[in-house]
Amino acid sequence: MAQLLVRKIDDAVIKALRREAAKNGRSAEAEHREILRRHLLPGSKGSLKDHLLSMPEVGEDRDFEIPRTRARRVRL
Repeated sequence: MAQLLVRKIDDAVIKALRREAAKNGRSAEAEHREILRRHLLPGSKGSLKDHLLSMPEVGEDRDFEIPRTRARRVRL
């Protein structure tokens, strides 16, 4: 694998990268790699964790509960 060195990056960009990395549970370097991969390789798939984290919050757990009815007694 190759290495990439980027110089003269604005402090605000570095802070934003670190915030994003912390939010995603990654190092700044790993976050940087993911950003490059996601934006430069069309059709590249992120991890399942990234996919799940990108989903919007759409409700409460109870919204997905299945209503239970009383079980019938089986006679033998």
